[in-house]
Formats: sequence, C-alpha cells, structure tokens
Amino acid sequence: MPPTPLTRQVAARIVDYIRSEQVATGTRLVERTLADQLRVSRSPVRNALRLLADSGAVAEADRGGYTVVSTDHLDLTEDAEDDVDDTVYLTIAGDRLDGELPDKITESALVRRYSLTPAQLNRVLRRASSEGWIERLPGYGWEFRPTLTSQQSYADSYRFRLTIEPAAILEPTFVLDRAAIEHVREQQQKLADGWIHELDNITLFNINHVFHETIAECSRNEFFIEALRRVDHLRRLVEYRRSLPRESGVIRCREHVEIADLLLADRRTEAAERMRGHLSTVTAEKIGP
Repeated sequence: MPPTPLTRQVAARIVDYIRSEQVATGTRLVERTLADQLRVSRSPVRNALRLLADSGAVAEADRGGYTVVSTDHLDLTEDAEDDVDDTVYLTIAGDRLDGELPDKITESALVRRYSLTPAQLNRVLRRASSEGWIERLPGYGWEFRPTLTSQQSYADSYRFRLTIEPAAILEPTFVLDRAAIEHVREQQQKLADGWIHELDNITLFNINHVFHETIAECSRNEFFIEALRRVDHLRRLVEYRRSLPRESGVIRCREHVEIADLLLADRRTEAAERMRGHLSTVTAEKIGP
C-alpha cells in the first residue's frame, strides 16, 4: 500500500525540521516531541517515521524510537513498484488469514512461494513488521503474530472498542489536541464528500483508525491508547478484506465529523454518546446484532 497523503505530508515536515534545525546524525527522534512540534497526533508521526526508515533517512534505535541517519537526496515520491508490492502484501496477508502459511517461515520460503526478488521481500516484510503482524525471529526466520481470524474474535474486538472508546473521551485527563482533531475531521469530511470512492480498503482503514486513535490519545491514559492500538493491529488483516459498502461508509464518515465537531465544541459527554452510537451501528453492519 502506498503511504497515505497524510503520512507523506508529515514525513516531509519531519525532514524539513531535521534540515532546518540541523539535527545531527545519530540524534534520537522522540515521537511525542515531534508530534508537539508539528502539532499533529502521534499516530501520523509514527507512520511517517516508518516511511522515513524505509527511505533510509532514519533508523530504528536499539531501545525503541528512531535516530537520524541522513536526509540527503531523500525522495518521498510514489514508488513505481507500489502496485506490485500491494498485490504481494495482500496475497501473503490473505494466505495467512486462510491458514495456508505456518506460524514460522523463512525468507527463502517466501521468495519461492511468491516469486519475489530480495528487494520486494524486504519491502513487504518491513511493511508487515511495521504494521505488527509479523516479526523477525532471533537469528533466522520470521514469525506471524496473532491476528483476529474467527468471526467471534472479530465481533469481540468491536464490543471491546464499544467499551473503551467512549470511556476514553470521558477520562478526567482528557486534553483536546485541537490541531490534530481538526486535521482528522478534515480528512473525514473529504471522505464523506466523495474521496471514499477513490480509496482501497487498506487506505480507508488506515485513515479511519487514525481518526479513532487520535481521539483516544487525547485521553492521556496510556492503557486506553495502547489497548486500542493493540486491537487495531489484531483486526487489521480482517479489515483489509472486509469493508462497509462505500455508501454506508459515507454515512459513517459523516458520523466521524459529528463526533469531531462535538469534541471541538467541548461537548465531551455528547461526543462519547455519539461515539457509542457510531460503534454500535458499525458493529451491527459488520458482524450483525
């Protein structure tokens, strides 16, 4: 999947920041500090850093986070091989969901099964690893991480969200990140105005989960935030293959806009109720009552 416009925009702003502030090679980039500096939520910063890592501008630090490597000759334009990578990526994801791949697998096995070049395999594994459904084993090979594969686990994930997301809005530590909420509201309005018909399921999922995670991050409660991120990782592959009809999606995006407007108007109780109603409707549409 090509990076979303938001990811590319934030990545470009991070590069501008590194260059304008003359941030030295080896300097650790702190996600929260960048989010504050750029006045966006942490989720798009996280995705942008992953993109910059793929581009070689930053590298993963030993104890988490990223460090500056080089922004010389960095090109954030679309990769001509994105479409090929998308096809392979979704094929591997689908095979994993269908139980056709073992829990542990080698790179050579993946190369043979999907006729990949080393460069293609590297990009696909980087992407799957960054999205949390595969991880490198110590020394040799890869292991698929748990994902939602049954109808029951998928239904349970929505019921869990129905509990925690409205509660996160009502947390006493909730502090509105106005710039971030305005940004995700703008994206949702654009979707409702017709952009949704131009996007694939992956891009749509990423935009929508950023909306929900941005709101949860305002709670300042790490348990809510991490719980929602964990659920989003687990349900990601299922969502890639299962999406609401675009006509219904337009309605849900309008509901997102309404929730954002309530938050921006400091009407949190109403926003929490609207979030509960929104998730209840989506749950019924995707998994039944």
